Amino acid sequence: MTTFYKYLEVAVALPLNQTYTYSVPDSLLSLISIGKRVLVPFGKRRISGFIMGKGENSGHYPIKNILDVLDESPLFLPDIIPFFYWISDYYMHPIGEVIKSALPGGLTLTDSIIISITPKGIKALDSDKINPLEKKLLIRLQQGKCLLKTLCKNIEIPGAMIHKFVNQGWADSHRELHGKRTMEKTERFVSLIRPCRPVHGLSEKRKEIINILESKKDISLKTLKEYVPKSGQLITSMSKQGFLSIFPKPVYRDPFGESIVPDSSPELNQEQSDVVSKAAASFDKGFAAYLLAGVTGSGKTEVYMRLAAEAIAKNLPVIILVPEIALISQMERRFRARFGEQVAVLHSGLSSGERFDQWMRIIKKKAPIVVGARSAVFAPVENPGLIIVDEEHDTSYKQGADLLYNARDIAVVRAKLSGGIVILGSATPSVQSFYNVRTGKFKELALTKRVEKRPLPYIQIVDLRQTRDLRGARRFITQPLINAVKETLEKKEQVLLFLNRRGFASFPVCAACGESIRCEHCDITLTLHRLAGSYKCHYCGFTKNAPCNCSVCGSSDIKHLGLGTEKLEAAVKALFPEARVARMDRDTTTRKGSILKILKSLRNRAVDVLIGTQMVAKGHDFPNITLVGIICADLSLSFPDFRAGERTFQLLAQVAGRAGRGNVPGRVFLQTYAPEHFSIIAAKHQDFKFFYNTEIGFRKALNYPPFSRIIQLRISGKNIDKTRETAQVLGRLCREKQKKNTAFLRNIEILGPIEAPVAKIANQYRWQMLIKGNKIKELHQFTRQVGAENPKVFNDSKVKVIIDVDPFFMS
Repeated sequence: MTTFYKYLEVAVALPLNQTYTYSVPDSLLSLISIGKRVLVPFGKRRISGFIMGKGENSGHYPIKNILDVLDESPLFLPDIIPFFYWISDYYMHPIGEVIKSALPGGLTLTDSIIISITPKGIKALDSDKINPLEKKLLIRLQQGKCLLKTLCKNIEIPGAMIHKFVNQGWADSHRELHGKRTMEKTERFVSLIRPCRPVHGLSEKRKEIINILESKKDISLKTLKEYVPKSGQLITSMSKQGFLSIFPKPVYRDPFGESIVPDSSPELNQEQSDVVSKAAASFDKGFAAYLLAGVTGSGKTEVYMRLAAEAIAKNLPVIILVPEIALISQMERRFRARFGEQVAVLHSGLSSGERFDQWMRIIKKKAPIVVGARSAVFAPVENPGLIIVDEEHDTSYKQGADLLYNARDIAVVRAKLSGGIVILGSATPSVQSFYNVRTGKFKELALTKRVEKRPLPYIQIVDLRQTRDLRGARRFITQPLINAVKETLEKKEQVLLFLNRRGFASFPVCAACGESIRCEHCDITLTLHRLAGSYKCHYCGFTKNAPCNCSVCGSSDIKHLGLGTEKLEAAVKALFPEARVARMDRDTTTRKGSILKILKSLRNRAVDVLIGTQMVAKGHDFPNITLVGIICADLSLSFPDFRAGERTFQLLAQVAGRAGRGNVPGRVFLQTYAPEHFSIIAAKHQDFKFFYNTEIGFRKALNYPPFSRIIQLRISGKNIDKTRETAQVLGRLCREKQKKNTAFLRNIEILGPIEAPVAKIANQYRWQMLIKGNKIKELHQFTRQVGAENPKVFNDSKVKVIIDVDPFFMS
């Protein structure tokens, strides 16, 4: 809806914690709407910003005009603006960058300084009077124009030298708008001009074209040419003669690929029916939050679909979040089979154009159901009535860069702001969410039985301490598991083997001197990927050809210790040469569509044994998998993180739940070096409440979440001494601030600064601090005051300080 505001409140896409007021020229007044982007002057630059609402002219300073309106339709609706402001305040992140993170990519324009060489500069290259650094700069500019900040940062040329070149006439400096501009896609369509001219005397081909358009109303030019081959010139001629109209029309880039056969709703069991009735009773009654704790295979997805149908019947939009792209395809198929064209998808696997088109379908109310990964929590639906967070415990809901939000948590906030209901579903709920049930913030819904009375899998613990002295594959694929795989394959059933570590060998070490093969940019050992013929760093992506010699002593005798999915795959193929084996990890699923291809092969029984990392554990439904082998259950127990036990239990219970989801009962072999650990015992019995009751005692004794709240300060920089010094200064400033305020001294605990467990990643040295307390508002207040009083520390170009509210990862 067009709004005639003379002054606008605009949030610019820059790291600034405020909005700005601009005026609107009369020529642009009719184009103004909340949620559109505008091009605005900002200092000496032009940048894009977002219209947040009506601005006020305080009269204290001159107000600049906006330069242009960049969108035909709004990109977000007014009702989501309070949500953006809440996120900005809670996560202490600039409002403009919050909106930029929420919207599809390719929508931000920036005005930057471009440097290019002049004829005088080319001539200077031949001079023997320039120094090597000046020559390096001129050679780079001779290759083509370049952003000023790129020259200063990547090529490490001092800014003063560039300005000197401009002053001498060796280089030219000017400003350019740059950035991708994702737009609507249009195609040329053809329609008949009414009233249609007489067709008698026309050729058969012309009559055929007219008959097609009579039945189709309008049709794309491309499709019409397929119906009537070699008709391009004829169609153009008929347009000129007044028979046809050729015009551009917006079209959606289809992200779905294949059509889905519609399904019908199955009959619910009593538990499912009770859950749907209880949750649906909350519609139109204001905000409500539910934790749906349902064992694996209990039919949570069918509950989601029934609740979505109830919401749509009341004209309430629905958002469904799932943690991984692989799960989106499964959930999207189920919802499209039930709801057809009413479903849109949002995730990073879409091209920028596909994502933009899906976004516009949603905002134009053509798709009231949105299925997506964490960023779909920002979907531009108006006042969502139902938000579902499937596998709510999953760590993938925590954004790892830029805006460090937790999609599960802000989904609850968005539902609260819109007066809708939120359903958090999981077979292994997070400690935080179940604590919210115990304290009355959430209501509990339970599904305790699998659908069709299918039994939970039988889980057998195998003690790996008994095989630690064996050599070869039998050290990590024990005899009981080998026997079980053999029996399963003989029955023509499928096997899932889980190992949460990719690659072939995770610890290559020199047999001569004992030095490991390490990353040149991180404080971490490289992993051998034998099929790729390289050692890889799983943190920064650095690769080194394999085989190679030891960098310390030069020996070529490298022992490949440790285990990964590649080595497991090789061992399985050697033990079971007749089996069809597939591997599902980050190395095999990088190409678009590769995950779907693997899942389709599994569904069509073209795979006998699937080997995978944690991506196979997340909610997939494989009816013919009757055996799950967990190769080493302890890998995540050793992480330096208070949530290590929680993540271990969740991962093991989820993987075990992939077995026996069809008509044949399932078996799980859980191999571990720590069979007495309570997380392992709880996973064996699929007993979340036993795990929770044990874990919550440890959390309370140590005052860790959910009994406290944490803000993490991450300090990183390229210079080891400067980074350490900044961390120590920040620690001192925090403690000085704490001592000056009695409330801070009483209620806030400061841990660190200390080097991060992985002390260097991608040539960045890393330190961290934890600020812990019982009240998040007090932690916010403390952190803001330290930042406001010490802006040089928080805004140093050499050492970055990142604020992470409610951190998920401590490494």
